[in-house]
Amino acid sequence: MSNSPEGRRACVIGAGFGGMALAIRLQSAGIATTVIEGRDKVGGRAYHWQEDGFTFDAGPTVITDPPCLQELWELSGHDIADDVELMPVMPFYRLNWPDGVNFDYSNDEQDLRKEIAKLDPADLVGYDRFLEYSAAVHDEGYVKLGTVPFLDFKSMLKAAPALAKHQAWRSVYSMVSKFIRNEKLREALSFHTLLVGGSPMKTSSIYALIHKLEKDGGVWWARGGTNRLIAGMVRHFERLGGTMRVGDPVEKVETMGNRATGVVTRSGWRAEFDAVASNADIVHSYKDLLGDTYRGKTYGKALTKKKFSPSLFVVHFGLEGTWPGIPHHMILFGPRYKGLVDDIYERGILPADFSIYLHHPTVTDPSMAPEGKSTFYALVPVAHQGKLTVDWDKIGPELEKRVLDEVGRRLIPDIHDRIVTKFHYAPADFTKDLNAHLGSAFSLEPLLTQSAFFRGHNRDDKIGNFYLVGAGTHPGAGIPGVVGSAKATAGLMIEDLST
Repeated sequence: MSNSPEGRRACVIGAGFGGMALAIRLQSAGIATTVIEGRDKVGGRAYHWQEDGFTFDAGPTVITDPPCLQELWELSGHDIADDVELMPVMPFYRLNWPDGVNFDYSNDEQDLRKEIAKLDPADLVGYDRFLEYSAAVHDEGYVKLGTVPFLDFKSMLKAAPALAKHQAWRSVYSMVSKFIRNEKLREALSFHTLLVGGSPMKTSSIYALIHKLEKDGGVWWARGGTNRLIAGMVRHFERLGGTMRVGDPVEKVETMGNRATGVVTRSGWRAEFDAVASNADIVHSYKDLLGDTYRGKTYGKALTKKKFSPSLFVVHFGLEGTWPGIPHHMILFGPRYKGLVDDIYERGILPADFSIYLHHPTVTDPSMAPEGKSTFYALVPVAHQGKLTVDWDKIGPELEKRVLDEVGRRLIPDIHDRIVTKFHYAPADFTKDLNAHLGSAFSLEPLLTQSAFFRGHNRDDKIGNFYLVGAGTHPGAGIPGVVGSAKATAGLMIEDLST
């Protein structure tokens, strides 16, 4: 019996944040690891494009909890700063409502309290109580449970008293409303769930921990874009001796009995491994990659019955001119909050109004655009393709114009005259490029009934050396979530490969 995993070989399918974080952990532990990425560039959700001198990040743009990333370098005595420059973003977000009210959201205690008092001074006391609650669930849900694999129901029962104590069955919005009476402030303290694919009206109040996470750790940006953070992870992984295979998608995970034995790619390349982990979409992982197996067929089918998070419609555009008055992150709320969320999550219709997350990285990092120009994206949550069936080739250009018109109306009146380059990314593209089930942008919806033990398990129940990492497994979407899943999965793999 060996008690070291050295000499063992592992494969990680998909070079997104979860896949690269897992690969770094395995390689740091002496496991010869190969990462296979199907697309022409690494990143998964954090893909990027370069057009006319502009850099456009496809996916996550909000980096929180830098220590969870730094740890990936520290495992082997290195420093993240050798590969990635993290820059603080301030304010974290500017929230803007149709009536012209702005709210600058940051972790500067004095500034934040001023912003709250501007909306309603009476809510300062309630905010203090909300912050206490957020700190308690952060400690319980993120620090204690965020990197623990929930492989059996017993582990869920152990966590249950803490979840019950913090009323985890209540939604984030309902918990915020318990402490806060001003509607705008309720929106300001509950919109975060949308950034990980959850409805503020249904996502467990445990997710109120995001407020504490940002307050303690700040909000950050990687110079050159989120794509440079992924590139830094790849560079570090290769420095440790890891192998990258890019532009050749895995088409099949080979098995013998209840063991995964290797993978086959589209080009016909084939290799054997002691363990296989998938950072691909969870339904694709089972239905397609394990589609020849009984487990793949049955669990793949069971997964399709679960609830999936919405998709996104994203307009990328490069403008002539610079905009020092528009902060890095803005939320342009529409005229409705709950009604709009219900249209997206419940009714599956494309509403006439929308809320926009506007990303403006050049205000922090001018290297994202040619001199004197600016890079933006405007993101609108839309229902996934299981609920909303429209022809995106037809609807896309119309919705793109409506989104740009709204940004123009609220911020940049001559926006159409200033556009140098633009393109949009729709739910159908999530399906085509990322094998995302129903075009979902965040995998399984983060409901209490689909959390921890009720999410995809970090190690498969039947195929003992097949593992999951990323948004479809515990703890869920978002950079800290998928990096946390990598820590949970790596712990299992290192232990399993050491016996």
